[in-house]
Amino acid sequence: MRASRFFISTLKEAPSDAEIVSHQLMMRAGMIKRLGSGIYTYMPMGLKIIRKVEAIVREEMNQSGAIELLMPLIQPAELWQETGRWDKMGAELLRIKDRHGREFAFQPTAEEVITDVVRTEIKSYRQLPLNFYHIQTKFRDERRPRFGLMRGREFTMKDAYSFDRDVAGMQASYKIMYDAYVRIFNRFGLKFRAVAADNGAIGGSGSHEFHVIASTGEDALVYCPTSDYAANMEAAEALPVNASRPAATQPLVKTATPGATKCEKVAEQLGLSLAQTVKTLALTVEHEADGKLTKQYFTLLLRGDHELNEIKVAKVPGLASHRFSTEQEILDVYGCVPGYLGPINTKLPVTVVADRTVANMNDFVCGANEEGYHYTGANWGRDCAEPQIVADLRNVVEGDASPDGQGVLAIERGIEVGHVFQLGTAYSESMKATFLDENGKPAPLQMGCYGIGVTRILGAAIEQNFDDKGIIWPAALAPFELVLCPMGMDRSEAVKETTEKLYADAVAAGIDVILDDRGHRPGQMFADWELIGVPHRVVIGDRGLKEGNLEYQGRRDSEATAVPVADILAFVKGKLAQ
Repeated sequence: MRASRFFISTLKEAPSDAEIVSHQLMMRAGMIKRLGSGIYTYMPMGLKIIRKVEAIVREEMNQSGAIELLMPLIQPAELWQETGRWDKMGAELLRIKDRHGREFAFQPTAEEVITDVVRTEIKSYRQLPLNFYHIQTKFRDERRPRFGLMRGREFTMKDAYSFDRDVAGMQASYKIMYDAYVRIFNRFGLKFRAVAADNGAIGGSGSHEFHVIASTGEDALVYCPTSDYAANMEAAEALPVNASRPAATQPLVKTATPGATKCEKVAEQLGLSLAQTVKTLALTVEHEADGKLTKQYFTLLLRGDHELNEIKVAKVPGLASHRFSTEQEILDVYGCVPGYLGPINTKLPVTVVADRTVANMNDFVCGANEEGYHYTGANWGRDCAEPQIVADLRNVVEGDASPDGQGVLAIERGIEVGHVFQLGTAYSESMKATFLDENGKPAPLQMGCYGIGVTRILGAAIEQNFDDKGIIWPAALAPFELVLCPMGMDRSEAVKETTEKLYADAVAAGIDVILDDRGHRPGQMFADWELIGVPHRVVIGDRGLKEGNLEYQGRRDSEATAVPVADILAFVKGKLAQ
């Protein structure tokens, strides 16, 4: 490719609405152009990278045995109503009507459609296992689109769906896809981590997220450096800080704590460690039966320096549909204003749910259910009943014991770019997608679901690979592997002849090369390609040619290397092979 015949449009400054590095650099490098909130045109330079991502994904999916098809963007509401997600998805699902008033969704995902396809095509166990995938545009009406391609509304995604006769088959298909994802991200040349995750709204029994490691990542990844344990913060298991509960050593004392409605303030006033305090969260669960509404009240207890994990809370028996109690409910149940709540002497009966760490605490500080007062020296059994439920309620912190018993936990930031799910029968049962087993009896299909955010890969790769000059693409994702930068090609026959020969040789060798024949000054030329992030550059100039050399410089190199003209192609090929 010659730069004069390609579209290159770079900016010295990023638009004011570009918030993070990847958004800023992609806009400056002319890879994307904003059309509307969370909606972008992929310009030629950006689209070239997207196609490279798709090619790697497609090759690995095909190699894994998945079969490509293409499902429509627009999906009938009836399919989503079958699974109940028409209402559950909320405002994120873009709903539209045709001229006849029939309702449709602009697909954010395709579980319903692929299940509909398979339930009409698969009749016998002999047709299984089966895995379909497609690479398609998606739309999710994000409440707050931001960060360019990282959290846009319209995006490109690869989603695949496996179908098996039993759980063992589903797990085998899941392993095949998991391994394919590992190969895909290795081929991208990105540092990544696969972590155990919560299935969330998509449903099912187990999943893993694939994260590109980046200090700017939105997600906290928990892992053990001395074992294979890894999970995202939502799913990471938090063991109790103390393996068992120490005996009580202090008497229960009601202590004045005026104005101290936060554990931090209580600890400061009492001169105690924050880890000795317990925070109380009031929850309400409503039940409706025979037209009558009843309420059940729960008291959640968490150590003062720990953070609540709401995903875990929703998994506690009875708390799937919880909400935080209103101020009036708190007054009715605890007899005081928020900030001084505790498990001792509540006004109305409550179900006490203690985090594992709190259940093993002694001599702790908690609210006295009286404004301006806390108890010190509180102990289970002696001062209040044992908690009815003990559960993992908190986010892990660095240094916690690893759940596998093989070390302590560390935390790093990541950007989610892929997710694999074991769906089981979550969709096949609601949509009556069955097959006939060996005995001729109908059984629900066991499903798996596997997604990669194709366009999001670009933003994540940049967040991991950039410097003050611009993007540093891994070779597999770069818009071009090699750029040739001739100095005065229009004025020097020697430069022109050497450049044209090297360009032809590189093309013949299968190298994705671009020749910058725009006639720009060296400074502008170099700045453009450093911004765009091409990983390998060769400069051809009269001064070097007089000594029989060309200048090679890798995008991460601080200095150029002189390479004999005769050796340059082999030299570049060696660099590409690395």
